[in-house]
Amino acid sequence: MKGLFKLGTIAGIGIFIHWTFTLLIAFIIFINYRNGQNSIQIAWSVLFILCIFITVLLHELGHALTAKRYNIKTKDITLLPIGGIARLERLPENPLEELVVAIAGPLVNFALAFITLFFIEIPKDTEELLVLMSSGINANNFFFNFYIVNLTLGVFNLIPAFPMDGGRVLRALLSFRMNRNTATQIAARVGQFIALCFILIGIVTNPILILIGLFVIFSAQIETESVEFKNLLKGYTVRDVVMKEYQTIEADDTIKKAIAILLESEHRKFLVTQNNKLVGTLNKNQIIRALSEKGEEEYIYNVMDRSLVYIDINTQLEKVIEQLYEKKGSVLIVNENNQLAGILDADNLSEFILINSIKAKQNHANEY
Repeated sequence: MKGLFKLGTIAGIGIFIHWTFTLLIAFIIFINYRNGQNSIQIAWSVLFILCIFITVLLHELGHALTAKRYNIKTKDITLLPIGGIARLERLPENPLEELVVAIAGPLVNFALAFITLFFIEIPKDTEELLVLMSSGINANNFFFNFYIVNLTLGVFNLIPAFPMDGGRVLRALLSFRMNRNTATQIAARVGQFIALCFILIGIVTNPILILIGLFVIFSAQIETESVEFKNLLKGYTVRDVVMKEYQTIEADDTIKKAIAILLESEHRKFLVTQNNKLVGTLNKNQIIRALSEKGEEEYIYNVMDRSLVYIDINTQLEKVIEQLYEKKGSVLIVNENNQLAGILDADNLSEFILINSIKAKQNHANEY
């Protein structure tokens, strides 16, 4: 993701923040200034926003550090104006592991809310609550607002709808009694029903609920399709889909030659060699971009992808799907007994999934 700034590293996990976070701070300052607040009141509001994002970071670390117990690495954590994202290397498929990892984030919020209780006094009635909340963020209500935010985040994230943690908690609980694919479909339908309720309520009350509802509906569909894809790949290995026919091109050749191959054949991915040694990969998008920016006389070695990723031909396909789709233009180098056996890319895997899905539908129809 572009526009990220690294804040540091915690437990080997890179912590990033998106530049748009500064726009949120600027917006908070502007709104408070327009409402007639002084510099001290504005400072309290900004401090509160920063504390909320620390809370979001702790929430995501809850997921990440718990996943680490199950040997699941976290690539990074990114803080955005709308929340945080922890990119796990893979999602746990064992029901107990998924349950523990999913619930770890909300538990962090509930723990923070519980600790905050020692520093606040709960209002005795509605009138006292309104007085406490009517003066913006200040020294008197800072911890009370912090308590409310953490309680709200904890409860909101446990709503049983993808992509919230509650959706994964529900799937994990269902997976104790049924297969993961069926559990995902049920959890997705439950989440989409809740999303429709959000939309209906939002039409009458708050448009934000409409956006949340639509987001949940699309996220649930994506999660369902992702699990279905993986289910279609179960039992297959890279051997079943490896492309043994591939095109090579020399690093010292020019973009002009690569374009000629593109026009004369169906090859869209290249292995780049130099002195009979594999040194990089090249795809159609890189060729077009190089032609546009540098011209057809540019050398391949200046535009190729030098990061070579090798996989064994006996690797389970479900284990490489995320690796391929994370960077769709990438080419995986397939080895068998330490010898080059072919290549694998996202396009080829997509075709394999499409064919298998059609076969699965036909087999299901024949059963009836």
